[in-house]
Amino acid sequence: MKVIITGDTHIPGRSRNLPKRLLDACTDSDLIVHTGDWRSPDVFETLSTFAEVKGVYGNVDGKEMRALVPARQLIDIGGLRIGLVHGHGEKKTTEQRAIEEFAEEQVDAIVFGHSHIPVIKYFKGVLLMNPGSPTDKRKLPFYSFITLEIGDDIRPELVLFQDKS
Repeated sequence: MKVIITGDTHIPGRSRNLPKRLLDACTDSDLIVHTGDWRSPDVFETLSTFAEVKGVYGNVDGKEMRALVPARQLIDIGGLRIGLVHGHGEKKTTEQRAIEEFAEEQVDAIVFGHSHIPVIKYFKGVLLMNPGSPTDKRKLPFYSFITLEIGDDIRPELVLFQDKS
């Protein structure tokens, strides 16, 4: 199973369209996960043309996105129980807020966004993944998203690229 994990697309705003590099990766995906800050349901619609889309809303998402996706959710992907949340809030780091959001849940992984800083690491046996952003790298050198292959093993891979067109 191939899962594309993206988020913080901020369209319109940071870009007019999703980057070709991301869309190319979506063509053979089984599922697409979005960590919030879509800004427009058009992003959901575009991604839905490739595969089923699961996502949450972020702090910049308005009523339309909040009616379409929840603030947090637990999803089962290929036998993995994954917590999905944007990660915005006050105090602590984005990563700490995401971990606390699922502290009472039994999860194998937590996927979050908000910081635009890509992360793939383990914390106390839980796989943490933040795809960064394919449209707004801020002060980082690359735009990014994650491909997650789930089969006999689990292979998350951070995809870094420079051209967001």
